[in-house]
Amino acid sequence: MKITSGNDNKIRKFFAEKEFPMIAKTFQGLEEVLAEELTELGANNVQIERRAVSFSGDKAMLYKANLHCRTALRILKPIFSFEADDTDELYKKIKSVEWDALLHVNNTFSIDATVFSDEFQHSRFVTYRVKDAIVDWFSEHFNDRPSVSVEDPDFVFNIHIAGSHCTLSLDSSGESLHKRGYRTGQTKAPLNEVLAAGMLKLSGWKGQSDFLDPMCGSGTLLIEAALIALNIPPGIFRASFAFEKWPDFDKVLFDDLYNDDSQERLFEHHIFGSDISVSAIKIAQQNVKSSGLSKYISLKVLPLEKLEPPSSDCFIVTNPPYGERLPSKDIFELYANLGSLLKRKFSGCTAWVISSNEEALKKIGLKPSKRYRLMNGPLECWFQQYELFTGKRNDYLQKKNS
Repeated sequence: MKITSGNDNKIRKFFAEKEFPMIAKTFQGLEEVLAEELTELGANNVQIERRAVSFSGDKAMLYKANLHCRTALRILKPIFSFEADDTDELYKKIKSVEWDALLHVNNTFSIDATVFSDEFQHSRFVTYRVKDAIVDWFSEHFNDRPSVSVEDPDFVFNIHIAGSHCTLSLDSSGESLHKRGYRTGQTKAPLNEVLAAGMLKLSGWKGQSDFLDPMCGSGTLLIEAALIALNIPPGIFRASFAFEKWPDFDKVLFDDLYNDDSQERLFEHHIFGSDISVSAIKIAQQNVKSSGLSKYISLKVLPLEKLEPPSSDCFIVTNPPYGERLPSKDIFELYANLGSLLKRKFSGCTAWVISSNEEALKKIGLKPSKRYRLMNGPLECWFQQYELFTGKRNDYLQKKNS
């Protein structure tokens, strides 16, 4: 038995809300940056959560958040929240939803689980139980059921569990928003695009000078720096978003937002990337070409010791190796060489370095003026600023503050 037109009315009612709550997911340490981004976009009720920012807005806000937020991993539209102490209770609560207000039996769907809980220790089992609750509800009510599909489903549901508190949401993004769409290749340990953009936002980079990454790998920091300098939305490279399959998708509205380039800026400086690895530079060249930003980014194979400043006040952000695949002696020497280079050649510039290796960071031999704790995958990192100057630090600070 197929679902009748009454189901269509239920679905239309759910998607008809003019303003509704949303949640933007991000990495630990980037919550405040993401909150600022959403506020600038015009979001209402912006609140910082754990690895997330909650806010509210209309359909245009949902589209803009997906297109413009550089530090969001995905944008969720909550369906309902509840308490559950085990997977059996989770199953019952999910099954209590009137699922024909969200799905047709001929739709496909997938489940994504995020779990921070001692009661629910296996996110895969949580995923199975939520899936079972949905298909069992349809089987009991309509003797038919929607299909689960990992590849390009019609709807993606997110179940977030913190302790015993559960939130079920519709995922409006689909693939994680860090997958911009410009990356054609990557090195062994590529920097996540959302983390790269978050680092740049924390550093205060806005395109105010030349930019340099002397260990650029596949070029992620370079491309994200160019996008910020030009104020190009990171979402324009993507092939699709999950909300484009929703029954309320407004193609005219989305096309207007997608094609609006009124906020783009001129960038009158240049971005330079180098790396000792020939293969890394080849990959970076492919990615830069794919992004359409070759006009603004120059790349070359170059060891650290041969690096020269492109200008007297350039902005340096880099992600050196952390030492997982290098002996400590080699990694300490690399960081010491970086510090020596910065002191000798880059007076007047600002440098930012991220690393999980605190002992290696000390080998730079410079006192950081700012530091942020960030997560690069499972690795806890320090992102540190070094203000480079000649003479004594106290004299520099006195001159800076006068």
